[in-house]
Amino acid sequence: MKLNFKRVKTGSPEARMSKALYSRAFPDDERAPFLMLLLKSRRKSVDFWSVSCEGQWAGFIYVVNSADLSYVFYLAVTEEQRGKGIGSGILKSVQQLYKGRRLFLAIEQIDEDSENYQERVNRKNFYLRCGFKELHRKLREGVVTYDILGIGGDVTAKEYKKLMTDYAGKVLSRVFTMEFVDTE
Repeated sequence: MKLNFKRVKTGSPEARMSKALYSRAFPDDERAPFLMLLLKSRRKSVDFWSVSCEGQWAGFIYVVNSADLSYVFYLAVTEEQRGKGIGSGILKSVQQLYKGRRLFLAIEQIDEDSENYQERVNRKNFYLRCGFKELHRKLREGVVTYDILGIGGDVTAKEYKKLMTDYAGKVLSRVFTMEFVDTE
């Protein structure tokens, strides 16, 4: 399988397709404004990648970087391309692209009372199969609390706060809750 990564640019077909997939793939309370994602992706510390597989658009991955830390903020594969190994291919490529860096991501908490409990379990197992490990921390962004998975080492609350303050800016960082909630 041949994956191609291309930076998403404002007004491009990839931006339009990414926006539509973003709206379908993530619940309202987990989505930042898409225009903000596009504008922030102009920074050197942010990578917004459109991914195609053998010439067909397959999805996107959005990564925020700080020091030796890379936060996989969003990853989505189109409905038509799911189950074909593309998601794991993207994560393997990302591990090479960001080699030597600590990668982490947030997933919905495993909550037996949630409507999509099995989907959450499947998602966590997918990331574990791709080499991510539980970091035994929780992250609160807005009204949602997530479990944290990572590769390459732990992430401290201080490092996360710096990454998000650099990304969102001091004003937005104060307006929205973005914090680690230690579980150990």
